[in-house]
Parts: sequence; structure tokens; C-alpha cells
Amino acid sequence: MQVRKQLSIFLKNEPGVLAKLTSDLADHQIDILGMTVSDTVDHAVVRLMASDPEKAIDVLESAGLLVVESEVLVVDLTNRRGALEDFAEKLAKARINIEYAYGTVGSREKRGVLIVRVSDTKKALKILRS
Repeated sequence: MQVRKQLSIFLKNEPGVLAKLTSDLADHQIDILGMTVSDTVDHAVVRLMASDPEKAIDVLESAGLLVVESEVLVVDLTNRRGALEDFAEKLAKARINIEYAYGTVGSREKRGVLIVRVSDTKKALKILRS
């Protein structure tokens, strides 16, 4: 488990806008390590983990995009029934709110990765590491 920078980027909700963002990052040798997109009527919020967050911020802001940094937990979870429940219960008992999360695991993988924004990152780290 580790704390990493996540970037939230606000985009017009139009065809090709996400493709341009990903192309700009690729052109600067920046890998996307994880991503989620939430849409509204007129805009989308792209949350992503980049291989070089500082460079990604420079590239995206130079393209005229609004970028917001936040700290998230990157958690490796065993791919077993109840693993996410155990994780969420530990945080709930410590009164730490999960604001949002996204992740993945392959059907044959033994571990998954969960990216989580919580109300108190330092406290969550302490609880989850104990």
C-alpha cells in the first residue's frame, strides 16, 4: 500500500477530447497507470494515475486543461471473496470515509489494485498497516 498523486482533469464531454488527452500524454512518454471517467451533461472528470504526475500536470495545463492533484491510496488486495469488505470495514471502524474508489483485477489474477480517496489518508495508512 502506498500514497500516490492522482490527477483530476476536467474535460468537455465531446468526442475526441479524451483521445487528445491520452495522445498528449503518450507524446511525452507518460504512461497512464489507472483511470476512471465520470460524466455529466456538459463535462467529464477524468481521474488518472500517471507514471510521472508532475510532467503530466505540465503537459495537461499547457494544453489549457484544469488539473487538480490529490492524494490517494493505492492498495493491493487479494482476489478473494470478502477482501474488499474487510478493507472497507477497517476504515469504517476507524470512522474514515471512502470518498470514491476504482480498481481492477483480471479473472485469473491473484491480486487486484484498488485506488481509493479517503477522508483521512494518514489515519487510513496507520489503520491499514496495523
